[in-house]
Amino acid sequence: MQKVMGIVNVTPDSFSDGGLFLSQNNAFKQAKQLIAEGADIIDIGGESTRPGAEPVSVQEELDRVIPLVEKIRAEFSVSISVDTSKSLVMREAIAAGVDIINDVMALTGEDSIAAVAASDTVKVCLMHMQGEPRTMQKNPKYDNVIEDIKAFLLMRTQACINAGITSNRIIIDPGFGFGKTVVHNLLLMKNLQVFSQLGYPVLVGISRKSFIGNILNKQVTERLYGSLALAVLAISKGASIIRTHDVAATVDALKMTDAVLN
Repeated sequence: MQKVMGIVNVTPDSFSDGGLFLSQNNAFKQAKQLIAEGADIIDIGGESTRPGAEPVSVQEELDRVIPLVEKIRAEFSVSISVDTSKSLVMREAIAAGVDIINDVMALTGEDSIAAVAASDTVKVCLMHMQGEPRTMQKNPKYDNVIEDIKAFLLMRTQACINAGITSNRIIIDPGFGFGKTVVHNLLLMKNLQVFSQLGYPVLVGISRKSFIGNILNKQVTERLYGSLALAVLAISKGASIIRTHDVAATVDALKMTDAVLN
């Protein structure tokens, strides 16, 4: 059965829920709710990666993320992921007991690969992003979007293996919405099996994203049905993890998909 990753953004400016869970109390309540709804993994983010997002300091990110990790770890056996590109945040999160480092920069940042390699057990999700959050949606271009992203992910998985991170600790994510046009995103979904055939679990994060809004002409809060349609498609094409804001609905959709496929 595929896994559902519930999103908790401890940020003031994330595209969908920015500011809702900025307080530790609200963030913990949200994590508790997502666990009750059936989340297998809680993904905690302390810095927004939405298009145009401004970076935050290491200390600010640590202050947002680490107390929440510690509180969830103390009370629940759920897997915990931290969404960060900063090596110091990775090291502190690993020390606090996280199971996954989810990096939109695929461990290309300074000292990032060493931070993960220093652990024997923590998993890493390597995501493809063209450019950086502030500029990634300014006219992204590819020679061949599928082959270009596949080549990048294979390069990064090999770099991890070379650094001593075993292949069974690696997850890949083609990076829907990160330096991609609407057409790029649709082509990625249509050809998602190319990535699931590489031998690594594939994480798909499409929840409420702008390309859904562009196609359906719906605001962020009205994109559940479009998100569910893509989650079902992703699972049918071999995805292993669906990252979502809407855990209960996604869990039901995936249970039905799994029942049919298996």
